[in-house]
Amino acid sequence: MEETGKEARSAGKTALFGGLVTAVVVLDLTTKILVQRTLSLYEQRDVLGSFLRLTYIYNPGAAFGINLGPYSRWIFLGLSVLVLAALFGMFAFTPAKDRLRIGAIGLVCGGALGNLVDRIKSESGVVDFLDVGVGTVRWPVFNVADMALTVGAIILALSLWREEKRLVRRPERS
Repeated sequence: MEETGKEARSAGKTALFGGLVTAVVVLDLTTKILVQRTLSLYEQRDVLGSFLRLTYIYNPGAAFGINLGPYSRWIFLGLSVLVLAALFGMFAFTPAKDRLRIGAIGLVCGGALGNLVDRIKSESGVVDFLDVGVGTVRWPVFNVADMALTVGAIILALSLWREEKRLVRRPERS
């Protein structure tokens, strides 16, 4: 039986989304395991001089060290689940032809899932290890999931902004 054009687009949409989510989660969890097996907690190892270091830490809060006290783990775990549910809904309503938005949602979901696994596995928090900066001026330590979340969120925002501009420019029909 031959797939119709709509079924093929839907399969392509699911494959793009699922492939990105899987790739991000596998890469994120693999790099975290490698860091945990090769570095001691708080150990720093220069990769590109002091500009890029591997620094193994646990982040009990959210991005950029945002911490909400003793309940941070549970608050951010719950927020992650809510965000994933909302993103899955957004994915479901995104047309198959909007590959940019599907890709962005896939990146954000993959990043959220990667960090969610850490929050479930450990009371200590999320494993972070990428340390970028010059001298004492450093970006907060992050991981692959954080990169996917950030890039995906930026692309998603640009995609939504582009759609809004297109809808605003569309003349009304009488």
